[in-house]
Amino acid sequence: MQMLYNSDSFAVVSFDVTPQEGEGVLTRGGYEIVDKFARKEIFIHGALAESFKQGVQKLIETGPTTEDEMDAFIERFAVLSQQPLVLH
Repeated sequence: MQMLYNSDSFAVVSFDVTPQEGEGVLTRGGYEIVDKFARKEIFIHGALAESFKQGVQKLIETGPTTEDEMDAFIERFAVLSQQPLVLH
């Protein structure tokens, strides 16, 4: 688990699950996106996670990215969230 992004609006955490030594090359994982204002979260994996990763890489490649630009990109995925954020 690794915190990738944290702003006033969103937090993005990467989860990587890799097999134990000798169990093959299977790699699973995804991204958890927390919308702090809506108090909801979503976990994306598979093709959606790959699309998210490529979009972030493209933003970074185009030059300096502001927090507002990054938040706007993340919001496109965060609107899919249905799970309420529960603190415990």
